[in-house]
Amino acid sequence: MQKPLFSCLALLGLGLLSACGSSSTSDSSTTSTSVAVDSSISTPDSSSAPAPETPSTPATTSSTKSTAAPATSTTTAANKSTTSVTCGADNAVFPNLTQVAGAGSGYELPKVTVTCSSDTLKMTSNGMISYAFVSKTPNGLKSQNFSWTITTKPKVAAQQTSIKTTMGTIAFTVTGLPVYGPMEGPVPPQEAFGDPVFNNILDTCGGHTGYNADYHYHTIYSVSDCSLQETIVGYALDGFPIYSNPSYKWKSGYEKTGNPKTNSWDAYTYKGGSNSLDECNGQKQSDGSYRYYVTQSFPYVIGCYTGTAQKQSGAAAQSLNMEHHN
Repeated sequence: MQKPLFSCLALLGLGLLSACGSSSTSDSSTTSTSVAVDSSISTPDSSSAPAPETPSTPATTSSTKSTAAPATSTTTAANKSTTSVTCGADNAVFPNLTQVAGAGSGYELPKVTVTCSSDTLKMTSNGMISYAFVSKTPNGLKSQNFSWTITTKPKVAAQQTSIKTTMGTIAFTVTGLPVYGPMEGPVPPQEAFGDPVFNNILDTCGGHTGYNADYHYHTIYSVSDCSLQETIVGYALDGFPIYSNPSYKWKSGYEKTGNPKTNSWDAYTYKGGSNSLDECNGQKQSDGSYRYYVTQSFPYVIGCYTGTAQKQSGAAAQSLNMEHHN
């Protein structure tokens, strides 16, 4: 994947736009800045060339699509942002969410802010979905106060870190939604710690709500109806990107060896195989970088951390241990 020569800016949803200082991918001195604007943004034109270095003042345009603009907030005369955000390891595009229908009448629209420098990516989100809410648990849907911070320069650790006991966020999507591991909480007892995909308790985008009325994914379907495309769909908390997997070319190396209705981690065994990913559900690239892939089968997103996960706090670190769905 070609990497633009900048780390970048700003936001999606309704609210604040945070502009990132630009830099090459090797420049560690860049710091982020912020600017408040009315955030009506559109998806960038895919034919645009990589942006040059950030000038001292933002460029302006009356176009409804971004052009080969600087890596800063591009605005119209009406102070409307017309660019999406590009930043993070492998430079993910954080999509425009201003024109989405949202969860439905009476629900808040998505509000996501991304701020990044060459070293750090910070996302804040109200955790609201961009598509119609379909109840799959007894829990409702309410806005949250998520804030995640990860490195933009992740490194492969000396050893993998298990997520088998992690009862909460292991990653987040470019649309500002948390991603949980391939297991549920202890309620109901007959499906305690079971595989939510196997137990058919997820919506068509791969998510549902927990006991805090918080929406989260257990698997990711990168389709336009979920505001995701066939590209980077999110980031693990160790900073490595999570890629979509068109036609599921890359396979999970786990095989079902038990009954995933309960204790999902005991029901699958890693065996590898042709075109299979490693135990963390990813692979090292020819340039030495690493990426996770979404897979059709367990563990669906990631199976362990290849890097070192950054500790989060607040709502971004909340547990699903009271989650129930019957």
